[in-house]
Parts: sequence; structure tokens; C-alpha cells
Amino acid sequence: MYGVDGDNLARWYKHCISDYEEWEQRYHAMEYILFKENIGERLSMDETCLSQGELYTIVTNKSAHGCKGSLVAMIQGTKSENVIYYLSKLPRTKRLKVKEITIDLSPSMKLIAKRAFPNATIVSDRFHVQKLMNEAISDLRVDYRWKAIDQENQEIALAKEVGRKFIPHTFENGDTRRQLLARSRHIVMKHFSKWTDSQKRRAEILFREYPAIEEAYSISMKLTQIFNTRCKKNVALTKLSQWYDEVERLNCKFFNSVIQTMQNNYGTIANYFENRSTNASAESFNAKVKAFRNQFRGVSDIPFFLFRLKTIFAGPCHLPRPVLREHAGPASLPGQDLPPGQRRVCHHGFRYRLCPHRSRLRCRRLPDLHALRHGAGGARG
Repeated sequence: MYGVDGDNLARWYKHCISDYEEWEQRYHAMEYILFKENIGERLSMDETCLSQGELYTIVTNKSAHGCKGSLVAMIQGTKSENVIYYLSKLPRTKRLKVKEITIDLSPSMKLIAKRAFPNATIVSDRFHVQKLMNEAISDLRVDYRWKAIDQENQEIALAKEVGRKFIPHTFENGDTRRQLLARSRHIVMKHFSKWTDSQKRRAEILFREYPAIEEAYSISMKLTQIFNTRCKKNVALTKLSQWYDEVERLNCKFFNSVIQTMQNNYGTIANYFENRSTNASAESFNAKVKAFRNQFRGVSDIPFFLFRLKTIFAGPCHLPRPVLREHAGPASLPGQDLPPGQRRVCHHGFRYRLCPHRSRLRCRRLPDLHALRHGAGGARG
């Protein structure tokens, strides 16, 4: 509102309008917050950063679709022992009812899901597997790019020695070898059906000059095809085994991490084909948290920030109604001044009919606009 002191309004909202000070989890919110009523049969687990690199592990309910009832738990850090300890505070009967939980490829997340939700089927997110493969192809491309840079520098030095001008070799699309490898970053990271005409021409030149990149890209597209094809789990296992053999035959050092990850998470990756569940709901929830955080240019008061997240995503916020004092004469409407002699202004600058602070109730009235504009706290009633 125009002319309103924003700092005063934020302070009044925190201490008067909201029920933050009556929130029972306020004192341990920095470490963990739990909402047992939001546990469902299908959960997602991921991590997010709130402020200055401070990581929190988030457990969400997929059935809520990112709305109220989504947030199940939010725990400081990603250390498996701490997260398991706090998740164990949830009722065991509810944790045993969880049938499926999706996670990323982190070993600690896998251990947390196994210990905290023993009856749940653990599913590794397919998009993290594909991302790992894309990063391996990108590393291969970057390796070729560094070699091209070194070769170009040597040619420039040689041209200087013989006293002639260096003219780099260009391909039919106008790219030099160095530019070709630099501008192919988006080509190897997305499906060929989404290439533009210029990207198709560049990809044709890239694969002609570097057959190893073409072979690696082809194997990556086969993995995408396996995940996109609806089939039974045993059929998918056979296809994944064949794909794994192709990656091994590629015999490239950049794909060693892909091979090792497939060995360690083969079972949980294959569980995707049972219900085709992904961790998209957790990633979407993290995006909402980051967008909410960016509105405040960061998080300075983490407990209050978590309280606001709880209000939005953990369920309805039940606010106690203020107790109003009866007085003789016609009743005044909310926001109107009381009759002379019965007007009261609390030390927060709110108008009320019965001082709520003595009865431990918050003043829920709208703030006095005069006090907001001039920063006055008002006199005690």
C-alpha cells in the first residue's frame, strides 16, 4: 500500500496478524519440521538450498500435487543419520503405509528412504540417469574442444614464425573447428527431434568430424527411447542390460561414472517401469520454494520462512478468532473507530475492543493506517 512502512507491516504480520508465536514447531524449526497428517502412499524426497548454501532435505506427498498437504518433512542438512533420526519421529504406522518413494541417485537419499520407509519401493529418478549420460557426452565434447584450442594455438604460433597471417579452417556452415565444438553444446544435450535447421547442419558436420561423439549421442538416445517406451519391468531390464553392454563397448573414460552408477542403482532404476514414477513433483516443489525465497532476496529468518512455507504447503492455517468487548450502542464495523472512551490502541498499533495481550490472544484487527504511515507504535490501552 502507498505510504505504508514496509518494515512495520512485516513486523506486525509476524508478531500480530499471523499465529507464528503460537506455532508449536517454532523452537525446533531450524532443525526440522514434521507434518504427520500429510504422509501418503507415494512420496518424493529431494534437497534444496534456502540461504547461503544451507541445505534442507524435503519430503513431499505426490498426491497433493504441490498444493496444501504437500509438505511432509523439512530437515536441516543431508547427513543420512540426522535425517533418519528426525523422520523416525513420525508415527511408525504411518511410515509403514508408504508404498513408493522417488529419489535422485544420491547414496545417502537411498539409505534414508530404506531406513525411514522400510515398506516403500525405492525409485531412482530417470531424468537424473539421463542427465548423467548427457554430462558424459558433454565432457567428451569439451575434451575435443580443448584439443582443438591447443591445435589452433600451435598453428597461430607457427604462422607467426614464418611471418604469415593465420587463417583458420572453416566448415561449410562458417564455423571454425573451435567454434563448431563450442556451439554444439545444446545439440548433444537435447533430442534430435528438437533441432533447428542450423543445428541439424552443425550436427551433421560435428558427427562427421568426431564419430565418437556421434556414437555416444546415439547410445544416449537409445536410453531415452527405453525410458519412453511403455513395457513391463522384465522387458525393460533386458533392454537396459543390452544398453549397458553398449556403453561398456564404447570404452571411453568419460562414461566410467555412468557404468558405476548403473551398477550401484540398477534395481531402483528398473523400479521406474512399475508405475513410471519420477521425482518431478519434488523438483517442482523445490522450484516453488526458490521462487518464494527470491521474492524476499534471500532468507534472513529461517524459522519464520519455514512457517510461511508451512502455511502455504502443509495445510490450512487455523487462526483463533479475537475476543471482542461488547459495548452499549450500535456495534461498529471492523476497521471503524470505537465510541469515545472505549477506543483502544495496543502497543503494536492495532485497534481492538478488548486487549488481547493480557489473555494471550493476538490482535487480529487490521493495523491502524495512521500508525503504519508514520511508523508510530501507538499507546498502550
